[in-house]
Order: sequence, then C-alpha cells, then structure tokens
Amino acid sequence: MFQTNEVVSLDGHEYRILSCLTGEYIWISIEDASAFPELIRQHELVQAIDEERLLRCEDPFASLAMIQPEDGTTAKLKRDKNMAVISSIVSHPEYYDRRIRGRLIGEAMQKHGFTKQTLYRLLRRYWQRGQMPNALLPDYHNSGAKGKKRHAKDKKLGRPRVYKPGIGANMDASVERLFRIAIDKYLLKERNASVPYAYRRFQSIYTTHNPHVPEEEIPSIWQMKHFYKREYSTIEKLQKRNNKNNYRNDVRPLTSTATTQAMGPGSRYEIDATIADIYLVSTRDKSAIVGRPTVYAVVDVFSRLITGVYIGFENPSYAVAMQALVNSMTSKVDYCKSIGFDISDEQWPALGLPDAILADRGELLGHQIESLESSFSVRIENTPPHQGSAKGIVERHFKWVQADFKPFAPGVVTGTKVKKRGGKDYRLDAALTVQDFTEIIVSSVLMHNQFAVLKKYDRAPDMPTDLEMTPLSIWNWGIQNRTGRLRQASEAALRVAMMPRVKVSTSELGVCAFGLYYTCSEMLESGWLHRDSSVKRPESLLAAYDPNSADHIYLFTKNGSLEHWVCKLSDHSREYQGCSFWDVWRQQAKQKSSMAKQLLVDDKQRRDHESFVQQKIKQAVANKPNHQGLTKAERIATIRSNREQEKQQERQGAAYSPTNTSQVKAPVTPLRAEQEDDCTYPDFIDELFDDHED
Repeated sequence: MFQTNEVVSLDGHEYRILSCLTGEYIWISIEDASAFPELIRQHELVQAIDEERLLRCEDPFASLAMIQPEDGTTAKLKRDKNMAVISSIVSHPEYYDRRIRGRLIGEAMQKHGFTKQTLYRLLRRYWQRGQMPNALLPDYHNSGAKGKKRHAKDKKLGRPRVYKPGIGANMDASVERLFRIAIDKYLLKERNASVPYAYRRFQSIYTTHNPHVPEEEIPSIWQMKHFYKREYSTIEKLQKRNNKNNYRNDVRPLTSTATTQAMGPGSRYEIDATIADIYLVSTRDKSAIVGRPTVYAVVDVFSRLITGVYIGFENPSYAVAMQALVNSMTSKVDYCKSIGFDISDEQWPALGLPDAILADRGELLGHQIESLESSFSVRIENTPPHQGSAKGIVERHFKWVQADFKPFAPGVVTGTKVKKRGGKDYRLDAALTVQDFTEIIVSSVLMHNQFAVLKKYDRAPDMPTDLEMTPLSIWNWGIQNRTGRLRQASEAALRVAMMPRVKVSTSELGVCAFGLYYTCSEMLESGWLHRDSSVKRPESLLAAYDPNSADHIYLFTKNGSLEHWVCKLSDHSREYQGCSFWDVWRQQAKQKSSMAKQLLVDDKQRRDHESFVQQKIKQAVANKPNHQGLTKAERIATIRSNREQEKQQERQGAAYSPTNTSQVKAPVTPLRAEQEDDCTYPDFIDELFDDHED
C-alpha cells in the first residue's frame, strides 16, 4: 500500500515511511526534532485513509537527491564521514528496536568518539530527509543570512574602520528611509546617475535632518550599496534604469526565435529601411555630392533569403516600401540585368506572394495597404512602436550588408564630420554614384543568398543534418518539404494594387488628382466630360498613382475591384508633363508660396484702392450742389440733353490735332506683274473645336 521513503500526512503532521514489514510499517515524524522511528499497524493506516485523515504528500527533501557536491569540498567530506559513522546503525534490520538501537549507538560512540547527542542528530537527519547519503550534507545554504537584515544591539555592525576616523552609524529605519528616497529619486531613473552622485544627495538630506552629526558619523557609501543590493532586485534595477523602448529592444529576455513562427518559405517576410552610412555623388556630375541613399530590404524569415531590395534617394515611406515589395514578389532577372548582373530565377528564386508581411507601423499601417490584403490575401502585421527587435532578422541584415563596403569605400560616415589635427570632412571623399552603390549591394545580396553560411540558424527537428546552411539551400528545402510554392499573381495587377491611392473628384475637365486633370477614352464614352447639367458623373472615386510618374493615374470605378481605367494627363495640366509626383508637389509648394506673397501685395493695393474710391465718393457727395427751384421731373427730363453735351465735350477732348501742318506725301507702292501671296492670318477654327482624342 505504501512504499519505503514515501511521505504521508496524518492529521496535518508529516511522516516518512522508513520500512515495510508484514502488516506493519516503520515511520518517523519529519517535523519533530526529537522524533524516533515508531511502529504502526497497516489496519490503522487503512482506517485513517477511510476517515480522510491520512493523505499522500510531496517529499519536502526530494531536491537533496539532485545535489552532487564536488570532490574535496568540506560538504562532501562531512557527508562521507557522517555516513560512515551511522552506516552500522541504519543498516541493521532491527534499528527501530530501542534496545538494539541503543547498543549500536554505544558501539559507534566507542569506535568513532562521537557523543550520543551527535549520533542521534545524524540519525534523525538521515531518516527524516530520505535515508540517503545527501541527507547528511551540511546546510551551508542557510549560513550568512544572505539578503536578511542584521539587527544592531550596542555596537556598530560590520567591519570596524581602520583608516577613516570615527566609528560610523548603524542603519536604522530612518536611515533606510533616506537611502530609499535618494535611490528612487536619483539612481533608479533613466538618466543613469552614478551611486556616488546618489550618495551625495543622501548626505545632503541626512545632514538637513541631523545638523549636529559629525561628517565622519554619516552612514557610508558602502552601507548605501549594501542596502541597494539587498532591497532592490536585478530585474527592478534594469527596468527602472532603462527606458521602456531600450528595455524591450535590448535588455528584456528573449524566450523564443522568429523561425518557430515561420512554417516555410514565404510564411512571413520582414521589411525595413535604413539610411546607408555612405555619401554618394551625382551620376551626371561626379563633383556634386548628393547625400546618403535609402536602402530597403525584404527578408524571408524561414530561410533568411533576401527576397527584394530598393536602393535610391527617396525617404522611407509607403510608396518606396511598395517598390521594394514589388521587387520581392516578382522576377529579379530583368532588374539584375539592368544593373549588369546576368542571373537566372534559380539563383534568386523569390517569386510570388507571401502569407504575411511584417513592417513598421508608419509604413504599412492604414487603408493604403488594404487592397493587398483584400485582393491577394496577404496578411499585414505591424510591429509595436519603438520596438525594432520585433523584426530583428531584417535589422541584422543591414549590419552585414554595410560591412561589405564600409572598410573600403570613400565617403563612409565616421564618428565626426571634421576630425582634429588636419583631418577633413568625410563627405568630401564621396566618389561612388548610386549606380555603383546599387551594384555593390546587389552583389552582396547574391553572395549572401547563395553562399553565406548561417552558423547560428536554429534548425527545425525535421531538417536533415547534411542540409547546407545557406539561405538558398534552406529556401529550396522548404519549398520541397514544407509549405510548397508561393502564390503567383499578375505583375501588372500586383503593381497597381500596391500603388498608393488617393481620392479624386470629377468634372467636365476630367478627373482631378493633386490639382492635376486626367482624361481617358472611357470618360468620353461615358459622357462625363459633356458640359450640361443633365450629365451624371460620380462625385469622388479612388485612383492609384505611381509617385515616380505623374503622366498617368489608374482610376477604380468599382468598389472592391481592381478593374481600372488608365487616365493620361490632360492639356489643362500640360505644365507637369514628364514630371514625377515628387516634382509636382515641390512645384505646387513653390507656386503656393509665390501666390501667398502675391496675395499680400494684392491685399495691400486693394486696401489702398478701396480707400481712394471711398475718398472720391465722399468728396463727390460733399460737392453735390443744392437743387432748390427744380422739381424731380425737370431734372430727369434734362438727362438726354446733358448726355449730348458731355459726349460733345468728350469728342473735342479726344480729337487729334497735328503739331506739324506741312503736307506729307504718301509712299508709292510699285505695281507687280505677278499676283502677290495671301498674307492673311491662318484660320485655326477647326483645330480649336476638334473633339477627337489623339
């Protein structure tokens, strides 16, 4: 029914079963410091179980079996010595008999020179703690009272002073309270003040409370350090002395890896951007420094394969992130060929739509990306604010990508712009163009994807041991053994779906987007451009646009559908022909600034004009004569004659009077035998009113 060494609880008291006899058990109380082995009959235990007074419980000393003291240590030497002393007693089959146990103890006392109290203490420890040698290990872990307060009596606690004058002060409740104030206010803050600084603040507070205490009797900095170490845990210190963002990104424990959430290639892509640590020069004029480029990278979490990139000068934004994502989902053969690399799809195999995309909140958060989710079932995931470690894989890739050019390239960003002792600004060393930099980055990506050995990759249990730990090998293995191939989509439909969108209005001039007008043949056929009040056209629609070209927009006429009309820039907005939307927005900003300045001048001149008009009117009213003696009818009857007089006066004033009255001969035009050419102006009536589209 019970086994040897099993622990049971009877009426709230714990006992250990030492031996099993026929119909009886030998047990001992674990809690009693003066307990001896006792005999108890089996039927008494059965009755206690029936009465629900006896329960099985956990062994409180089970952890002793896991301890393995090192050879030569004091703990092991004492354990072995004590075990040798009591082995003859505990191994006797009738050790529970009081008379036999007394005789055995007497023999051990004569042989080993131990006292009776020591032998009984060792025997109880052996029986109560599980009848194993480790039960006799000394309880050194209870020594020293680590982490507990020591209570002072009459003398100061701790090591006495040797060099510093005075005796020192004990830490009482009032001192600990001031220690805690100084620590909480100055030490456990994000500004990371030092312990000496916090101690000096404590000294100021302490002397204010105790103005008559000598300087040498103020509690020491070592007492404050001891209090700080005892009362504040390591986790509390780390959390208080680091701001939340730094703690989440760099300090908090990581309990898992990103790969465990990726079932195979395309399960999750991570996208992020960085400003490269290098200054470039213009392609057209290599003496012109153009600044630092933006690098976008899209990485597959499962294989660490870089699936797409963007290198350019646009600031990180949704529009630029879309270019990197399109590059990651389409064939890279033509892209690489345009920059001088001849590759095949097998060398850079990322082609298709992933299941999920993890990005920063600022780039893929909002309604712009909803079309990719609804139309292609790509799940968009956003990281928490200020937590770059949430997409640590792509963040890590930026480090080694830049490591390929940083040691050698000119114009690399260093610690300071101007060095001491004759150094020069590193920006002046810039020599690479964006084309050169793109070739370097793409070459690094191709090398990484095909040949980089992932030494710290966390393998899945089903991965073969002979699998090459390169991104391309892991990708190919995952395609064959995990999730299968990525979902395919039309590149044209994908590009339009991922373009940023804007609300547009319609009128007889066409569709207006960002102040530019667009038309298409479908609008003419629908009658949207006719100038009549009976024409019914939608008030607003959605349109996709490519920020790199303002010549076309893509108008969506049906909600929830990617069907679109391709609209081209109309003649009303020919000013922006061939421009990008970045150029349009910049020019419009300049025009608005210029217009605002003109309006200031116009407002001033208009105020002056209105003042002049009001003054004239006021003056005319003041000079109005008194018409006494004439009736209203008589005054009205003279309007026609008065008008004729004014007209006659106006004609005389406008008549031309030559100053030189000598006769001037008219020029003589020679007669021609041949008929002269027609010199009339050309007629453009047909062209002006032509309604046909080109």
